[in-house]
Parts: sequence; C-alpha cells; structure tokens
Amino acid sequence: MLFNSVSFLIFFPVVTILYFLIPHKFRYLWLLIASYYFYMCWNPKYAILIAISTIITYLSGLLIQRVSEVKDVHKAIRLKKIILISSFSSNLGILFLFKYLNFFTLNLTTILAKFNVLLTIPTFRFMLPAGISFYTFQALSYTMDVYRGDIKAVKNLGKYALFVSFFPQLVAGPIEKSKDLLYQFNEKHYFDYNRAKHGLLLILWGFMQKVLIADRLAVLVNTVYNNPKDYKGFQIIIATVFFAFQIYCDFSSYSDIARGSAEVMGFRLSKNFENPYFSKSIKEFWRRWHITLSGWFKDYLYFPLGGNRRGKLRGYLNVMIVFLASGLWHGAALNFVIWGALHGTYQVLGDIFKPVKEKLISVFKIKTNMFGYKLFQVLTTFILVDFAWIFFRAGSFTYAKIIIKNMMTFNPWIFTDGSIFKLGLDSKDFFVAILGIVIVIAVNAIQSFKSLPLELSKQNLIFRWSVYLTAVVSILIFGMYGTAFDVQKFIYFQF
Repeated sequence: MLFNSVSFLIFFPVVTILYFLIPHKFRYLWLLIASYYFYMCWNPKYAILIAISTIITYLSGLLIQRVSEVKDVHKAIRLKKIILISSFSSNLGILFLFKYLNFFTLNLTTILAKFNVLLTIPTFRFMLPAGISFYTFQALSYTMDVYRGDIKAVKNLGKYALFVSFFPQLVAGPIEKSKDLLYQFNEKHYFDYNRAKHGLLLILWGFMQKVLIADRLAVLVNTVYNNPKDYKGFQIIIATVFFAFQIYCDFSSYSDIARGSAEVMGFRLSKNFENPYFSKSIKEFWRRWHITLSGWFKDYLYFPLGGNRRGKLRGYLNVMIVFLASGLWHGAALNFVIWGALHGTYQVLGDIFKPVKEKLISVFKIKTNMFGYKLFQVLTTFILVDFAWIFFRAGSFTYAKIIIKNMMTFNPWIFTDGSIFKLGLDSKDFFVAILGIVIVIAVNAIQSFKSLPLELSKQNLIFRWSVYLTAVVSILIFGMYGTAFDVQKFIYFQF
C-alpha cells in the first residue's frame, strides 16, 4: 500500500480510530495486524520474509540474554559472538539472496571470463521485496543492542514483531533503534488534539512534496535520464538539478508522512532529514541526509571498525568502507558503488586538504562568518552532491558516462527557442516545478530558524485555515494524478 493512494486515505483513519477505541493491552496486536496487512497489500508472500527475520532476531536476543548469565565470562562472550554472527549471517544471507546474488554472480563470471575461465551460474528472477533493506537493518540493530547490553531482550514476541513491521516506517524508514521505539509500545496513548494536528500537518506537507513536486520533477528527469543520448548540455544539467530535488522531496515526503502518521497515534519516530541542501560540507550533508541510515552505519559499522581511533589512514579506510557499503545498500549495481565511493572520497579529500583550506583563509583574510562565504560553501557542497546523484539516478554506469560526456556541451539557446519545454513538461508544468523547488527551499530556510508548524499555530484562525486549504487545493489541482497516479511509487521502495 502506498502512502499516496486512496487506499491509505481509508486505511489510516480506520486504523487510528480503532487504535484509540481498543483497550490498551490489545492495541499492539491491532497495530501488528494492520502493519502486516499494510505490507501484504503489496505482495502477501513476502510477508514471510519479515516474519523469518523477526523470529531469528527475536530468538537471538533471548539467547544472548540467556548466555549473558553464564558464570564463565569467556564462555559467555564466545557464545554471544556465535549467536550474533549467526543472526547477522542468516539475515544478511536473505538480503544477499534477493538483492545481491545476481549482481555478484554476473561480476564473478565477467572477471573469470577475462582469465579464460568460463563459468555458467544460473540467475534467479526474484522480485525485490519492498523495504527489505530497511527492516533487515532495523532487526539487526536490535540483536546488536542486546549483545552490547544497551537493552534487555524483549520477551513479548508480538511487541517485538511490531517493532520490526510498524507500518508507518516499515517500507522506507526511518530506521529506528530498538531503544528509541520498542518502549513506546508499552506506553498508554490518548488522543491529543494538538499532537494530532501537528501530525496531520506533517502528512499534508509530505503529500505536497510527493504529489505536487517530486512526481512532477520525475517526468522531466525520467525523460532525459531514460534517453541520455538524445540530450546535451543544459538539458542534462536541468534534469540533474531536478533529480536532486525530486529524490529529496520524494524521500523526505515518505519520512514526513511516516512521522506524521505515527505522531497522530502517539508514537515518536526519528527525524530523517534536516535541510540537507543547506549543508556547508559533505560531512555535514551526511549529518542531515537520511540521518537514521547514517547513524546506523556509524554505530554498527564505522565504530566497530575502529572509527578514527587507529590513526588517520585507518580512519580514511573506515570511511571508504562505510560509504562503499552504503552504496551497495542502495543498489546492487556498479553505479551505486561509485556513488558511495564518491561521497567517501569527498570526505577523505576534505579532511586531507583542511589545513590547506585554513591556510588560504588566513592568507586572504576571508571572513568565514559572512553570508557570501557560507553561500559559497552551500553551493559548492550542492554541486558535489548533485554530481554524485548522476551515478545514483543513471540506469547503469554506461548511462552515467554518456550523461557526463553529453553534459559538457554548451547549448544556452534552449532557454530561448522553447526546447526547454520539450523535456516532458510543458511551460505551465515546468514553471510549477520551479515554483515547487522555490517553496521547498523557502520552507527549509524557515525551518532552519523556526518550527513552521509552531509558528503557524500562533497565527489567527482565518490565516491558518487559509494556509491549510491552499495546500489541499494546490494538491488537488496541481498534483500529478491520472491513470498512473497509484503507481507513482516512492523512490526508496526499491531499496
């Protein structure tokens, strides 16, 4: 079931109303049933995979808790490691089977062929289960948290199963840590008007980002990126900039709808985005973009590898490992690996050349606290991020090379001869798309200093409802509907 579907507009109110009517001790069961139904609307048989992952990590948690009580400390540590490795291996094995097997077998046969070793390995035609990377990582974080002693193992299977499958964030996050979400299923939630209003405003803003902006930008992006040989210069540059805002609005909208839906019922999900395109460095960008995934890799991969505690070279290597893993997490293709490698390289080079940068600032007496310098940093970071997005969006590494090559053409006449409106969007939709980007930037700018919902709540009744109705009418009039509306999936469903 998609958030931007009529089905969800019926499903969510029904689930919420019944949630508050059902006695507290049975509410988690109702949410568990609703969550599995939510997922099974996409493909019922793949709900089995969530159940398997849930049972493996649930039992692993209990076993780790049990062996922690063994008096022989060395034996307890050894057994805990065996259980942890088994939990990770089985869950990552399922993820590998469905997401990476064909990628690795194809590359293995290609490499062996260069050494005249012919190997025939059958490929498997699996449909990628929606959200498998998200719920697998969330379940594995629970096992690790129990292993570290950060939390006690959960004995109630139903509540733990709900933690893994909670419908607002099941398919595309945020990836919640067990210590942040699990205990909330024991809380008594009562309907709260102000909380519900704030949640509904998040949902409304999410719908605007998705239906009004992201899906419109997608039309032009798909036109150019699906046929890169036919477009050059500014046509590709426009499509690349549009994609930067498309993927942000698309993914941020899912997170906002997820957070808003959970908040209406009384749950608090982690914020996944913090105005990322206002970042002044790549390192800062990753503190603002997909925050929960960045946190997962930092806590469960970067720190266990040693972080930067073992010298700079080892720290740089760990950064590259994390970003290569992040690239693979996003997709089993070379272009995703390159995307991850680029971001890792940005960070490593940024750290290496930091003394040079500071020296130049000192020599030329650059005032780093001035708006002009900060704007330069933001634009430079955006250009680097947007260049990397080429590899993320391109259908393959070959397409990415074509796009970069064709981008070098200088064709400013597209802005005067009308050809700019032949990229999938006519003049009206093109300017609505530009207006949408401006609105996103403006909202992000305001959010950098103030809470927009809080400021809106301070305004008088007429002004508030004028804003609400304008947003709803804009979605209804300018939203990307039609026969293809229900199939406008969120980009991160494929991960």
